[in-house]
Amino acid sequence: MRKSLQTLGLSLFIVVALIIIGIGLLPGMNAWISVVMAAILLAIPLLNKWLTSKRFVAWRDDLSVGIGSIDDDHKKLLTLINNLQTAVYYPTGEAFERQALQELVDYTKYHFDREEKLMRDNGYADYEAHKRQHEAMIAKVSGFLDAYEKDREGTVEELSVFLKDWLLKHIAGTDQQYSSHLRSRGVT
Repeated sequence: MRKSLQTLGLSLFIVVALIIIGIGLLPGMNAWISVVMAAILLAIPLLNKWLTSKRFVAWRDDLSVGIGSIDDDHKKLLTLINNLQTAVYYPTGEAFERQALQELVDYTKYHFDREEKLMRDNGYADYEAHKRQHEAMIAKVSGFLDAYEKDREGTVEELSVFLKDWLLKHIAGTDQQYSSHLRSRGVT
């Protein structure tokens, strides 16, 4: 509902601005207001681009752990986070939102299993601590999912921000710690 109201509000603003621009261009009217409104209208896409760049994530080389399959998983997770961000910030409908959320949760669990298997099979010393981080994250997400069922709109934005922040910090921090160990064991 909130997304629909935001979209409606922006649409109404644009229509009113266009009307003001048109009136300002009539003979005998002061054109300065038309210039101001045109400038505001032209600034909207730039402002949207700037705000969007803050919401969505892109792969950066410093996130790489140097193991192709894990890096591919991480890239996929970032894409799924962006899908969820799209559902949060644009009126895509509940079905898209639920699908984006479910795909992200399912793929995160799949990735954790793959990552943990690699660590376990290659004798990574901090395997248990790393696994506990995964378990704590999944437990927190489960709590969010329960809250989501009670208050979809109030929870989904908070959940998407948590997932984005947690996964980026985890990939850039904790996941970097096992990288050299696994690569020394021939995992590429």
